[in-house]
Amino acid sequence: MWTRLGAILLLVAVANANNATHGPKVLCYYDGSGSQLENLGKVTPTDIELALPFCTHLIYGYAGLNVATHKIRSLNEELDLDSGKGQYRQITTLKRRYPGLKVLLSVGGNKDLAEEKPFEKYLKMLENGGSRTAFVNSVHSLLKTYEFDGLDMAWQFPQTKPKRIRGWSGKLWHGFKKLFTGDSVLDPKAEEHKEEFTALVRDLKSAFLHEKFLLGLTVLPHVNESLFLDIPLLKDSLDYTYTAPIYEPSERVVGNNVDSEAKYWLAQGTPAEKIIVGIPAYGRGWKLNEDSGITGVPPLPADGPSLPGQYTGIPGFYSWAEVCALLPNPGNANLGGADQPLRKIGDPTKRFGVYAFRIPDENNEHGMWLSYEDPDSSGNKAAYVKAKGLGGISIFELGYDDFRGTCAGDKFPILRAAKYRL
Repeated sequence: MWTRLGAILLLVAVANANNATHGPKVLCYYDGSGSQLENLGKVTPTDIELALPFCTHLIYGYAGLNVATHKIRSLNEELDLDSGKGQYRQITTLKRRYPGLKVLLSVGGNKDLAEEKPFEKYLKMLENGGSRTAFVNSVHSLLKTYEFDGLDMAWQFPQTKPKRIRGWSGKLWHGFKKLFTGDSVLDPKAEEHKEEFTALVRDLKSAFLHEKFLLGLTVLPHVNESLFLDIPLLKDSLDYTYTAPIYEPSERVVGNNVDSEAKYWLAQGTPAEKIIVGIPAYGRGWKLNEDSGITGVPPLPADGPSLPGQYTGIPGFYSWAEVCALLPNPGNANLGGADQPLRKIGDPTKRFGVYAFRIPDENNEHGMWLSYEDPDSSGNKAAYVKAKGLGGISIFELGYDDFRGTCAGDKFPILRAAKYRL
């Protein structure tokens, strides 16, 4: 099992000071492809409207990068553009009903996956001034045409593999193998790419000045920001988001927690009011087997991701509504096998977060371990933000929150709980 109690999402938002929102920020992500689902997970622009009074920024994803021209492009023109269903326009039109809401377009993320190694085109674009110019000009045109307020770059840098828990034999083999293979170099041109990325940010900021567009960067899971971000050059205009345990649990990956990352960015000179703490509205699950033990206490070995969520359809990935259905409730109290409810383990310390698990049965089946955020833990993170004087929170994402109110009757409970504590 990967040694962490929550997925990681980093966000750095570079904003023109004249556009800064006063008071705590609440950044709400929305993946527009969710409107095409053919099940109860389908979430449309109309479905998210109830959340918008709680949000200061709405970030719509995702656009991509054209590998041949280096220009920004819609990943689904039939869905997004005016020549199709016009969802870009539907999203930006929401600003008219919710004054003060800023709407940004996000590019990249884990959605622009047409190539085998999609991060390579993002790095290649950085390496040439003409390519950067083509990207900047295309972004400016798209934002202006569809009346977005700015761009969020979910930039695809190479990602490190998370630390894995191994048995003693696995550790021996891994150490033996490294004698011959060595540690792989993540990016031999990392220093060049760091400088080029800083240049791209500078070019975008310059192009955005007239319209006062906002500019953001989302650093994807397991991206080492020290390799690719020159924080001393970027810090004067950065907002920052991180989702993980608030503090570092024992025997876990060092630094993969909100407090450590906040301290890291503060030490680099980032103002506290520019640090935004992210809150996921989803859970991550793994299969437990006979080697996992019976306590459920992490870290522990696991046999890959658990079964896909009913609506999300992604192995080991669950929206909050799907997580809620796996926890004890009147509907599953007497069920067994794959339908047996998980045992919930709370966090009375309010430091690390919650998890739930189900040990395998006598046939070594149906074991599961699940890390997630619930309204209580989300509220705890918002309380941390308030206590530390940080800049606000982000919710990733509205389609993963319980937007139908199927769990406890309240719609968007993750967002609501965090906003109230903030």
